[in-house]
Amino acid sequence: MSISPAMVKELREKTGAGMMDCKNALSETNGNMEEALEELRKKGIAKAAKKASRVASEGLIGYCMNTNNTEGVLVEVSCETDFVTKTDDFQNYVSKVTDVIADKKPSDLDELMAISMDDGKTLNDVQTAVVAKIGENLGARRFNHIDVSDAQKLAQYIHPGDKIGVMVVYDDPNKKLDDNTAKDVAMHVAAMHPQYVCKENVPSNVVEKEREIMLAQMGETNKPQEILEKILTGKINKFYSEVCLNDQLFVKDPDGKLSVSRWLKKIDNNIEIKSFTRLQVGEGIEKKAE
Repeated sequence: MSISPAMVKELREKTGAGMMDCKNALSETNGNMEEALEELRKKGIAKAAKKASRVASEGLIGYCMNTNNTEGVLVEVSCETDFVTKTDDFQNYVSKVTDVIADKKPSDLDELMAISMDDGKTLNDVQTAVVAKIGENLGARRFNHIDVSDAQKLAQYIHPGDKIGVMVVYDDPNKKLDDNTAKDVAMHVAAMHPQYVCKENVPSNVVEKEREIMLAQMGETNKPQEILEKILTGKINKFYSEVCLNDQLFVKDPDGKLSVSRWLKKIDNNIEIKSFTRLQVGEGIEKKAE
């Protein structure tokens, strides 16, 4: 049968595939729109498989939080180029992934991608279709879904551009922690990139390795052992102040003297940071040099 331009246009609008791909699919299926859609989807799966080996070091952070600050989601969705992050197709996919995590609360990426949508397709099927349409490797890389108790508080901060997202969980039994301060600490995490909440969380092997490095940097010395230990203690404390959120100088302290922990204790002595999550797009991925 004759394939009209209107049929090609309709199929292209539905799939985002190229004009000749749409025309060929319609020709192969004698103008059957549904079969043509299925044919393009099959070809899309083949294209997506080829793209899966490409490095996806760009992307966006998807996020959401409920109105009473007790439940939140962060998810990193990767793609190959920053240009794609500005397209409606990619942004809509990020929103869909975020909503699915908030609604279904999967435990890992495999469970997330196997979740069925309202039309019976899995999220993995949806992703495959987006890959075929956009022409880049993409996908959810990691996520965190947090629920907190009534005695806790959750704060979320998203850096402009949606490249860094942070969630912080506080113990706040007396409900004295205001939303602005809670968010300010989350912003501090985005800016200062702490590795641990407090010194008790730093693994002993990490501390021991730092001691070895510090001793090597000091070189040969005739200082007495007790003096040497004092110097090392001072250096280790400085190390804690760099990697532990509680010990870092709070970026919002106008005098630059109070640590994050001490700033919170000014509000209520019972406020404590329980945990934090920091996701940054492309973190840990080796980017290709252009």
